[in-house]
Amino acid sequence: MEKLFCHVIAAWVLCGTLVSAHSAEQDKISTDRPDFLTGPDTVGKGRFQIEFGGVVQRDDAGNARTRTVTTPTLLRLGMTDALELRLETDGRLRTRETTMATQVTIQERGWADTSIGIKWNSHKGSAESGTPSVGWVFEAELPSGSRPFRGQGVRPAVIGAFQFELPNDLDFGVNVGLKYDNHEVEGRFLSGLLGAGFSKGLTERVKLLAEVVAQQVAHKRHGGNIVIADVAMTYLLTNSIQVDALVGRGLTSDSPKYVFTTGISARF
Repeated sequence: MEKLFCHVIAAWVLCGTLVSAHSAEQDKISTDRPDFLTGPDTVGKGRFQIEFGGVVQRDDAGNARTRTVTTPTLLRLGMTDALELRLETDGRLRTRETTMATQVTIQERGWADTSIGIKWNSHKGSAESGTPSVGWVFEAELPSGSRPFRGQGVRPAVIGAFQFELPNDLDFGVNVGLKYDNHEVEGRFLSGLLGAGFSKGLTERVKLLAEVVAQQVAHKRHGGNIVIADVAMTYLLTNSIQVDALVGRGLTSDSPKYVFTTGISARF
């Protein structure tokens, strides 16, 4: 499975290199990381973009303390100016769960499942008319990961992304989504996604972001409501390379207590 994952990544990088024959334009890179909201923008025809980082989560629910480390990776390939192909995964996973009463620790390592999908930027927004930019992500998560982290069956999802341009280099974004998930005990169920946040350009290169996102809205028996509030910052090394960092806090008992991520994105 690890070899298959590496081969898929290599194939996407090769495709991106082949289609990225033209030189980079002067517009700034638009990424879907580090925050949890998905933006409506696509990478543009003939562009390839990779977004990579590391995430550390801690959860103190119940009588156990769980620490999870992942390496989320998103590959984006522009087919037209309004349509892109996407391949996304949490990458390499490591969990460490300690039972507080006995101090017994269980560790698991492996690869996360992979999602394939498309994003369609159906409408370009206008600050003058107050209309938002609108994007749609259609994706399916595949049971492709290592056994401890592999999900049950194919899990399709759709996300609507809406972004309003406001005065003073301020943006307001909203996500609404629905996923047809599969619990290993309870079976198939529908879960929701809902989030909103602001981003503010502090300088030509620095941007500040803040959001609240319900990554999962579901019944307790299906994992409950996972809601996170976070703040993040991005810095443009060039118009096509961005570094970032985010810190977040879970707002419900089913959410991770703390989240931290840092990463880099590059466009070719």
